[in-house]
Amino acid sequence: MSKKHVLLLCGGGSTEHEVSLVSVKHIKECLAGLPDIELTTVEIQKSGEWFTESGDKFVFDHKKYDFAIPCIHGYPGETGDLQSYFEMIGLPYLGCNSETSKMCFNKVTTKLWATALGVPNTPYIFIADSSEESISKARQFAELHGDIVIKASSQGSSVGCYLAQKGTDPADTIKKAFSYSPFVLLEKRLKPREIEVSVYQLNGKLQISYPGEIICPSNFYSYEEKYSHGSQTTTATRAEHLTPEVVAKITEYSRKLYYGLKIRHLSRIDFFLDGNEIYLNEINTFPGLTPISMFPKMMEANGHSFKEFLSQVIRNP
Repeated sequence: MSKKHVLLLCGGGSTEHEVSLVSVKHIKECLAGLPDIELTTVEIQKSGEWFTESGDKFVFDHKKYDFAIPCIHGYPGETGDLQSYFEMIGLPYLGCNSETSKMCFNKVTTKLWATALGVPNTPYIFIADSSEESISKARQFAELHGDIVIKASSQGSSVGCYLAQKGTDPADTIKKAFSYSPFVLLEKRLKPREIEVSVYQLNGKLQISYPGEIICPSNFYSYEEKYSHGSQTTTATRAEHLTPEVVAKITEYSRKLYYGLKIRHLSRIDFFLDGNEIYLNEINTFPGLTPISMFPKMMEANGHSFKEFLSQVIRNP
């Protein structure tokens, strides 16, 4: 069996740089010992420079590689930038194509596509600037819905995501969100259950896991709640007390989004469950892949090995 030389990229310029380093460590552990796979790991620094594990500057000769894994959460690995480059040079890689990556990373376009595909969203508006006209629009939305969530359109891990409580002026928070992204999304705040599924291709078949759950006592899953040592949030690989109808509907919506947005290989799709009403939260085209991340945990609970998934995609891209 001929060897596959895999370029494993990590780091990147986003606020999720450190999370990427933990994910890449898990990927390396999964692929270690496979005799037909040779790994070269490269960290992209926040400055944009590329370095090997030995600390040398890396010069990319794409002809040396058979496959790439852009294990980078946020820019430039989840945003379509690296995907565009790989497509241009003809290097197969793990994950969605460049266009799908861009569409799903942008929360506004995700909402628009979900609506077009018949998948329900929470009530929302988006604004393109912090002009008085846009702020007035935002204030009217807040008056209508009370508590709202203000999100930078193109960030991950709840970066640039804020809660604006009823009766407060959202203007300053909106300006803060604009420091992260060129568009800002405003959503009606719900206090729902946060339900997630792993969606992936294995053995030529689309697999959708049983829903898991993020259990956040504060009902606001901030960056600190996700990653700080003092977080009170817990996860359940298999969510409890879901009716068969709710599970079936989440599975149906996930299938619609996967095919409708031309997702490839893997994604984690997140939903809100408010009573029996299901709303799309977001789509992660390159979700966290650490040993405790929900995507590999739900995949394993679905009866499939993350190691098997990786090796199969590399061998048959």
